Amino acid sequence: MHNHWTVDLDFDEDDDRTTCTAKLSGFSAPGAVGTGSARRSPDDTPDMAVGEELAAARACSDLAHALIDKAASGIEAHTHEPARLVF
Repeated sequence: MHNHWTVDLDFDEDDDRTTCTAKLSGFSAPGAVGTGSARRSPDDTPDMAVGEELAAARACSDLAHALIDKAASGIEAHTHEPARLVF
C-alpha cells in the first residue's frame, strides 16, 4: 500500500505578525491542523522570510502534536487502555 500526504502551509501577515496554518491533504489524510505565529519585535528590522519560517515551524510542530493525539486516540479506541506516546 502506498499513501501520500502533503502539508499545505497558508500564511497571513501584517506589519509585525505572521500566522501560519499547516493542513494535511491527500488520500486518507487525517483532518489534522496546526497553527503557529511569529511576532516581530519593534526593534527588529522587518524581514518577512524570518517571520514565515518561524510561524511555519511552530505550525508544523503543532500539526505534529495533533497527529500524535489522533494516533493516541486511535490506539485507545482499539485497546481500551490509555496510550502513552512520546514526542
